[in-house]
Amino acid sequence: MSPAKQNKAGQIKVRQVKSGIGGTSAQRDTLRSLGLKRIGDEVVKQDRPEIRGMVRAVPHLVAVEEVE
Repeated sequence: MSPAKQNKAGQIKVRQVKSGIGGTSAQRDTLRSLGLKRIGDEVVKQDRPEIRGMVRAVPHLVAVEEVE
């Protein structure tokens, strides 16, 4: 994806849907790095490869949707 198209694509909304308590410490750290502290928290992040990688590390704990 070209940088111009990536900036145009915008942002993603990440919502925590499950607790990180039963997960590994790396999964809990990933949730914190995304800015999620508890179930129901939502954050809007730039749609970048780094953020997508963090989301891929905890797909069972979060829900993702694109923001227009």
